[in-house]
Amino acid sequence: MKTLTATAAAALALSACTSGDPIYTAFNREAGSLIDTGDFGNATMNNTLVMTGAQGYRIDLANRFASETDTTVTFAFDSAALDGTAQLVLQRQAAWIRQFPEVTFRVYGHTDLVGSNAYNKSLGLKRAQTVVNYLVHQGIDRGRLEAVVSYGETQPLIVTQGRERRNRRTVTEVSGFIQNHPTVLDGKYAQIVYRDYVASAVAPTSVVGGGDN
Repeated sequence: MKTLTATAAAALALSACTSGDPIYTAFNREAGSLIDTGDFGNATMNNTLVMTGAQGYRIDLANRFASETDTTVTFAFDSAALDGTAQLVLQRQAAWIRQFPEVTFRVYGHTDLVGSNAYNKSLGLKRAQTVVNYLVHQGIDRGRLEAVVSYGETQPLIVTQGRERRNRRTVTEVSGFIQNHPTVLDGKYAQIVYRDYVASAVAPTSVVGGGDN
């Protein structure tokens, strides 16, 4: 009886493993089926970004953009129209963006919690599109605005079921670099991120030695 119980327990454990563990279920599939479990290539991609400097410099540039400009504009309730304050913010964003023609940006749209998920997803997208169109009107190449994304009501800054202007917003962020740009191809990310500092550098002057002749 003990032997039978142990055998049954082992069979049950094996069944549990084979039902949820990809290592065990691979034995019931064709050879090589376990190669790609959804993460294939991620390590190589991340290593490439880090080794070329793109990842670190993208983060540096994103932090600089956030510190030197207001990345957020807000909207009236149930509206995707830009008021005067929002337009001024976007004009400053555009001025900053024009300094870095190698850099791409992404605009995220948000809403407050009033209304259905589907409606708010659509409204967040309209707000992001409005911002993109305004930046294009300010002279930014639409191809550099890498994506328009809507989070709808899923990421409120202020958790409330009522109307909240701070939640009705778009956020502009640095997303990466234009891959076919010659500066990027040369890997000169430091010059991109710190261009004004590099440009402001003054070559040291020659010091003429004094003394009696």
